[in-house]
Amino acid sequence: MAPQELKRDLENRHVQLIAIGGTIGTGLFLGSGKAIQLAGPSIIFAYLIVGIAVFFVMRALGELLLSKAGYQSFTDIAEDYLGPRAAFVTGWTYWFCWIMTAMADIIAVGVYVQYWFDIPQWVPAVICLIILLGLNLLTVKNFGELEFWFALIKVVTILALIAIGVILVVIGFKTDAGTVALSNIWTHGGVFPNGISGFLLSFQMVVFAFVGVELVGVSAAETANPEKSIPSAINKIPLRILFFYVGAIIALLSINAWTELTPAESPFVKTFSLVGIPIAAGIINFVVLTSAASACNSGMFSTSRILYNLSRNEQAPAHFAKLNKNHVPSNALLISTLVLSVGALLSKLIPETAFGIVTTISAICFIWVWGVILICHLRYKKTKPELQAKSKFKAPLTPFINYVVLALFAAILIIMLFAEETRPALLLTPLWFILLFVLYSMNRRKREKTNIQGFKPMER
Repeated sequence: MAPQELKRDLENRHVQLIAIGGTIGTGLFLGSGKAIQLAGPSIIFAYLIVGIAVFFVMRALGELLLSKAGYQSFTDIAEDYLGPRAAFVTGWTYWFCWIMTAMADIIAVGVYVQYWFDIPQWVPAVICLIILLGLNLLTVKNFGELEFWFALIKVVTILALIAIGVILVVIGFKTDAGTVALSNIWTHGGVFPNGISGFLLSFQMVVFAFVGVELVGVSAAETANPEKSIPSAINKIPLRILFFYVGAIIALLSINAWTELTPAESPFVKTFSLVGIPIAAGIINFVVLTSAASACNSGMFSTSRILYNLSRNEQAPAHFAKLNKNHVPSNALLISTLVLSVGALLSKLIPETAFGIVTTISAICFIWVWGVILICHLRYKKTKPELQAKSKFKAPLTPFINYVVLALFAAILIIMLFAEETRPALLLTPLWFILLFVLYSMNRRKREKTNIQGFKPMER
């Protein structure tokens, strides 16, 4: 019986918008308020630095994915170049990353719906989870379509913000907070108003803003023409980062003095309200709602595919590799959704601290995943020079840039250690990795024992 395979139903436009959706999410719409409070206008440079680093990670991932036709995702790459232990830890860590992120997002859906309807927040959260599960169970094309429209809403909102910002700067529009001008970026305490320490402390939230960009790699196995779609999506990442992140932040800081923005509310809501758009709060609430639903949708997709791959590689229970008639890993999708729903309940019990803990743990785990991609690329260059020579999508400036980006990631982790808000999560996260290493050793011993018991010597 031929093994079941995922269906390549994602078109180029889906991959392009998945790439955009992966780089624009709650980290920008919600987290940017906290980041701006920490760094002031210097947050622009933090987004640039992390964005450039993420681009080089994606170029390394793109070259690796296209170097071998059989790769399903970067867990397969990790197994090839770092061994099954690294693949096990990276796969389960990536699953954990998205579970943690999606937990916060599904709770956020409930909170945002309460803006219009006076109902318990768990009701819209559960309804959203059920709708997304139903659509994801049908075909992967449904996931692609959902992300296409979710991402389009985000893009239109940011384009509108940037366009409004440019117009207001040109005409010198006056708001209740003052005149709209580019000089607002540096006239309220300078570009580094909180010094270098504030600038450095903002990196955790900036890293969280970029989580999900590697979804292009997870979707590779279900992309109709990966040789064309993946390079195209990855090469456009720098322009998107420059435009959507840096452009949006410059527009926000030109309309508002950075001192007027607070972590308690979205800077986008504040800005649209300030320029006199009467239904601004409702519009942005809808955008943030779709952004949270989009992140949850991405979480359900990625966690189910990671479980599917782990199961195929005998690193998770075998039933997670089962596909339904639509070629969707339904068992993996159902268990991920179940864990998400339990996590949503837990997040509700500690609403004041849940978001900060989740974003920190998520950022740490994503740094691990990105670091593994860079290390695998170094191993690829060293051990497979013949493949690297034939590559039509070579990652630039390697191996030097790999070491530079790895050093940056290590520095960000050290910064988190010195920050009071991120230190507890950073110190707790190693327990997850210890657990995975123990589980891997137990799983390996069990498989070895099964193989020995199943061995029958040849009869003479």
